[in-house]
Amino acid sequence: MNNLTSMSTFLLLGFSDIRELQILHVFVFLALYIIAIIGNLLIVVAIVLDHHLQTPMYFFLLNLAMLDIGTISVIVPKSIVLSFLNSRFISYFGCVAQVFFVMFFGTSSFALLTIMAHDRYVAICNPLHYETIMHKAACIRMVAIVWTICILYAVLHTGSTFANTFCSNAVNQFFCEIPPLLKLSCSNFYLVEVGLLVLSSGIALGCSVFIILTYMQIFSTVLKIPSVRGKKKALSTCLPHLTVVSLFLLSGVFAYVMPPIDSSSDLDIVLSVMYSIIPPTLNPFIYSMRNKEIKTALSKLLNFGKSSKVFS
Repeated sequence: MNNLTSMSTFLLLGFSDIRELQILHVFVFLALYIIAIIGNLLIVVAIVLDHHLQTPMYFFLLNLAMLDIGTISVIVPKSIVLSFLNSRFISYFGCVAQVFFVMFFGTSSFALLTIMAHDRYVAICNPLHYETIMHKAACIRMVAIVWTICILYAVLHTGSTFANTFCSNAVNQFFCEIPPLLKLSCSNFYLVEVGLLVLSSGIALGCSVFIILTYMQIFSTVLKIPSVRGKKKALSTCLPHLTVVSLFLLSGVFAYVMPPIDSSSDLDIVLSVMYSIIPPTLNPFIYSMRNKEIKTALSKLLNFGKSSKVFS
């Protein structure tokens, strides 16, 4: 193949060549995007406006909701536009930006979920020292560190990926992502990024083990709570987070750990949708289903909106 490092565009994987299916993809993705944006924005607004939710747990949830908005906004609108225009092209710098933000939002979300596990551990296993350990300044510092490290992390991976010499511009994915891009490399420099990905996988595995061990200690403590009401209250704050973590990890495992099936691009697309679009869409519903405080805050917010319409 010719050296295509100086290419100005990449060719993304299309959902279908049939026009009717492309239009169907536009409407399905648009519906998922609207649901995700509205759901996460409601979580953000409810937490900001309700003083009962001014706690570390909801501060972290607010940041997670904003990251979910960012994640789905980086991927879905571009895919909708391309299907609507019957196109598969994305500019070189558009691809660079997409890789950076996908990496930044993804790693930030996982780091934040790890911190949220620690928050639940302190709240349930060490409640007397909770306010001392998880005070406002500490929470802001944790989030600031996560965002800073993840920005640098995304810059490192993005720079390492696009320092490669690409021999093709056909990306086997419906958005720009590092593994499919590395398959287009025809230089040995891609091994640097592969090494970084292996290191990142080790860190992710360490975080996953930390979360699992943390919840083992949490459940052990919950079982010792004498009252049924106390157990339910403790679990109501843990189960949504554990569900979100499980969804995040399982979708990532299906996408990255499962052996690739070259003959089934449809399966690749389904797996990609599972880990890139479904979690940000479902997270607001997961957190609001079993959490009475979120339900109450959302009810107040929606009722206030109705009241405003009546008075106007």
